[in-house]
Amino acid sequence: MSSSKHSSALRRLALSVLQPGFVGTEAPDWILRDIGDGLASVVLFSRNIVSTEQVARLTGRLRAENPDLIVAIDEEAGDVTRIESATGSSRPGNFALGTVDDPTLTEAVAADLGRQLRAAGVSLDYAPSADVNSNPDNPIIGVRSFGSDPGVVSRHTSAWIRGLQSSGVAACAKHFPGHGDVAVDSHHDLPSYPAGREEIAAQALPPFRAAVAAGVRAVMSGHLLVPAYDPDLPATLSRRILHGLLREELGFDGLIVSDAIEMGAVTRRHGIDGATVKAVAAGVDAVCVGGESADEATVALLVKALTTAVTGGELSEERLAGAADRVREFARWSAGLRAAGDAGTTAGDGIGHIAARRAVRLTGAARAALPLTAAPHVVELAPVTNMAIGKETPWGVAGPLRERLPGTTSVRVRGQELEEGTVALERCALEPAAGRPLVIVARDVARHAWMSRAVTGLTAARPDAIVVEMGLPGTAATAAAQIFTHGASAASGVAAAEILTTTSAG
Repeated sequence: MSSSKHSSALRRLALSVLQPGFVGTEAPDWILRDIGDGLASVVLFSRNIVSTEQVARLTGRLRAENPDLIVAIDEEAGDVTRIESATGSSRPGNFALGTVDDPTLTEAVAADLGRQLRAAGVSLDYAPSADVNSNPDNPIIGVRSFGSDPGVVSRHTSAWIRGLQSSGVAACAKHFPGHGDVAVDSHHDLPSYPAGREEIAAQALPPFRAAVAAGVRAVMSGHLLVPAYDPDLPATLSRRILHGLLREELGFDGLIVSDAIEMGAVTRRHGIDGATVKAVAAGVDAVCVGGESADEATVALLVKALTTAVTGGELSEERLAGAADRVREFARWSAGLRAAGDAGTTAGDGIGHIAARRAVRLTGAARAALPLTAAPHVVELAPVTNMAIGKETPWGVAGPLRERLPGTTSVRVRGQELEEGTVALERCALEPAAGRPLVIVARDVARHAWMSRAVTGLTAARPDAIVVEMGLPGTAATAAAQIFTHGASAASGVAAAEILTTTSAG
């Protein structure tokens, strides 16, 4: 083969192992050109989405270049939604489903989501999160996990995969080998999971074993250091973890996808190009990129890094070709899955609302205080969310409460405002609630000292206040009247508002 032909073939191989994002609601020319040149996958984010119908037109245009193109999305439902980022998810997330602990319900919710994604032309969903949230201070997983018990997480990981794939959309279990017991957000730096192999086998691996048994054909690696297996390299860059543990020990023979390769956990030390090369060398088959770096130049940089690594001997051509083969194999399989999927109509608010309502829990004091008969004042305490949760995604209880009790007023308060003194709870929370019910909405109060202080102060001043916790339940200070939604999806907000305004708060 001539050097120019070899160079062209290498470029096609390099393109085929990338899963890039792009900006806009229509396909840019460079993406279409790259698909023609061998790009086998793209990833959609909220910036690409206006409606299911618009996404269907977009994916149709993309597939005109390659009918087997893998169209991926990072759609977990619940707090992390892309397809419904403008409105909030009409389905609760994993923690709510794990709280109900009805695998049949979880399967139905995932199947409903799968039908919506399939109608939009999506073929791969970066979900479910199979992480066991064993560290309550985890800044990145939290309600994205089915819970803190490996058995619960395993049951619902399996059910979610079955439901999604029954609708024709491939699932992807993440973040291998388990991101639940860390205290650092891997978007910014490298977390460490310091447990020994026995603890990892008992705590973190069961949901991934369950995922493989349930027929998952894609697994996403996590950007975390697991010293019991590799003291030097994070899982995404570690052959010991990806090949030794995932391939050989767990027997997984499908597609290994990297978590977003531009995340600080891997780029701080290796750069985005170096991390990409090391990931593929370690066993990653498809490199996810473009949550942040969504441009033609990034794809060109990574293609050049991969081809240069092959010609320079840092990455074997056999390994790159093997990754490309797995991508093609997955593309063919997922296209067949999509064609055979259940094309029934989505239940819309139906199954999602049922699931969200079933996940709500009340204290006895809250049950005794309901229903609200007068329009309340709602104080929503808003934390800074991690990068997995779209800043544009609405959440809370005030909106749906206002629909049910006209005259409801609300204020959203951030910790920085309280710390800077630009907002005072007396003026924005207590004074407007004088002579009216007060509803306090929190999100992971146990993880935020400022929020805990605010809840404590407000409930001391107003012992009759009702606290709605939309994150992980914690010891929410002194308030005896509490409602727990186990997630901050739009469906969960509606469920809380219904319970606040009806007598059937069972």
